[in-house]
Amino acid sequence: MKLVRILIPLLLTVSALAGAEGLRKVGGETFLEPIQKRDSVLVADQLRYGITLEDITEGTPLVLPQLKLEKDAPVEILGEWQVDSVRVSRRKETPARYNIKASLLLTTWMGGSFHLPDLPVLVNGDTLVFKAPAEPLEVKELPVDMESFQAHDIKPQVKFPYTFKEIFPWVLAALGFVGLMLILYRLIQNRRKRTREEEKAEPAHIRALRKLDKYRGDKFWKPENQKTFYSGVTDALREYIVSRYGVAAMEMTTAEIFAGLKDSDIPEDLYKEMKTLFETADFVKFAKFTATDEDNAKVLPQAIHFVTATYEQEIAEQAGQDEKKEE
Repeated sequence: MKLVRILIPLLLTVSALAGAEGLRKVGGETFLEPIQKRDSVLVADQLRYGITLEDITEGTPLVLPQLKLEKDAPVEILGEWQVDSVRVSRRKETPARYNIKASLLLTTWMGGSFHLPDLPVLVNGDTLVFKAPAEPLEVKELPVDMESFQAHDIKPQVKFPYTFKEIFPWVLAALGFVGLMLILYRLIQNRRKRTREEEKAEPAHIRALRKLDKYRGDKFWKPENQKTFYSGVTDALREYIVSRYGVAAMEMTTAEIFAGLKDSDIPEDLYKEMKTLFETADFVKFAKFTATDEDNAKVLPQAIHFVTATYEQEIAEQAGQDEKKEE
């Protein structure tokens, strides 16, 4: 039998005579308390079975032996002894005295009537035996009518509605996120607006030359990049034509654009050169035509020449008009 020695180390200097005196006055009784608070004990319920020791002198050694059950007993012990002091009495110049409650956690896995064993306790080397409750432990099983019994599936987890306290932080987080997105959107819109205003403030030929400058080099001459190359160059020229000649070139086809420029002051050779460039771009963009490196090398210089030549022509026309006004 394995002994579990539980000491009360509150005052180790108490004499053996004080312990013996405490033994003569020791009293107590056994108790059986169900953990589940109900009228009856059911299978698998847990109970506390133990003893209460009264008027134990401080420093008295106690030994609570392990409870020995029968081999086929339906009762099972869950864990070790648990000891608590439930009341303390102190007087001047005398050792303190305690009421102690010690118990074991029990359970049973079958119904029936069971007699619990007595509980021996070693106090100061002497054995005290506390008698088990006279009434047997009655364990009830839930009655099952096998004739009308029907097996049911496991019930799903109960879902309770969300409370305002649970939802409120998420609402605040969502409002904060929406507010942050609105601020970010406004900042992007304002930046784009300023960029457009700055572009509008620039002369048309400066904007066109700046956009055309992005397509310098031969990295756009590869067959898979030619569509981007020709689209970018012609879009820059279309914007310039809108600003310089007032032709709505952004919504027009190549034929419509050059029909609108027919009566302009563009030199004939420059007009034909630009028309050829736009027609080649249409073949690349819409007919999957692959231009040669020789054709690609001409595109950017021709576009820049068109912008600078027409701008110089505009300056000359403006100077002529100013001279006429002065005359």
